[in-house]
Amino acid sequence: MAWLSLLLFLPWFCVMGALYWWFPRQPRHRTRTLFDAGMLVLALLVSAGFMHWGYRVGAAEVADGLWKQIMAVLYAYGGFLAVMVLALLLRPRVLRR
Repeated sequence: MAWLSLLLFLPWFCVMGALYWWFPRQPRHRTRTLFDAGMLVLALLVSAGFMHWGYRVGAAEVADGLWKQIMAVLYAYGGFLAVMVLALLLRPRVLRR
């Protein structure tokens, strides 16, 4: 049931991932393509891991079934954003090379 959280946020993750992929448009070389693809895959994996963690936290702390999903979404979104911010901070170093 925790996967429902990721399913509901997947369109938003796709929008943010597409914006990260497309901007800035130049320079576009092999190193940047590999770096961007790796960071997007890492963001999705971290988001899925955090989603399960948030679901367990919500199930352990709150009796209401809705809070399990809310905690899963919050953790998944936080994990995705953390990786995207890290990617944005590391990208200039990759582009300099």
